[in-house]
Amino acid sequence: MLKTDAASVMGAAGCEPDHRQERIELAAAFRWTARLNMHEAVANHFSLALSDDGSRFLINPNGRHFSRIRASDLLLLDAGDPATMDRPDAPDPTAWAIHGAMHRNVPQARCVLHVHAKHATVLASLRDSSVPPIDQNTMRFYERIAIDDGFDGMGLGDEGERLSRCIGNHNLLVLGNHGVLVVGATVAQAFDTLYYFERACETLITAYMTGKELRIASDEVARKTAQQWAEYPDLAENHFRELLAILDEEEPDYRS
Repeated sequence: MLKTDAASVMGAAGCEPDHRQERIELAAAFRWTARLNMHEAVANHFSLALSDDGSRFLINPNGRHFSRIRASDLLLLDAGDPATMDRPDAPDPTAWAIHGAMHRNVPQARCVLHVHAKHATVLASLRDSSVPPIDQNTMRFYERIAIDDGFDGMGLGDEGERLSRCIGNHNLLVLGNHGVLVVGATVAQAFDTLYYFERACETLITAYMTGKELRIASDEVARKTAQQWAEYPDLAENHFRELLAILDEEEPDYRS
């Protein structure tokens, strides 16, 4: 979570957090994903764990366009509640299946972002969905991607359980025949990963389209560059802080 004053995260009683800042940051991620055209109609879902064990989490309401989501719109769910889909405001069933499983089973999945972004989905549609290290952005993900090749229809039933096993210790899962799923410790970290992965995929797919031979970096250089990305100070936080500032000027209603 980005730094904020204590009052903004306290409830009316002054002693219980209302998670306002978490709601604001997740709402901002929806707005920016729509601005960058990485959303798909009223499908796709983002979630953010609130409890230490990850079981209580925020997620977007069913049928709401990313560009209209506000902090107060987000649903608060319990990953261990079997009656969730009986609620009058029940989430989309695929959202519950996938995000519920991720928050139950994956310790690093504090924030979970799932989209069908154009270039990531093109990559997921190829027989070989690996990302060769051909530029700095693709090198960021060198040896840091899990690939799911078990697509069995839309994300219902046990699909979420399988995906939560498939991601392992990684923060990014290419969903074969489907799209991409990113997890992170914060909204800022997860969104930064999603942003740069779509950029990396755009470069890779464009390079494939030339039909020319790829200039692939050595394993040594790719690993070095990936580690430099991992150690770069405050990259995600600085990126996301600027995105919040732009929304504050142009779409301040996202905070409401």
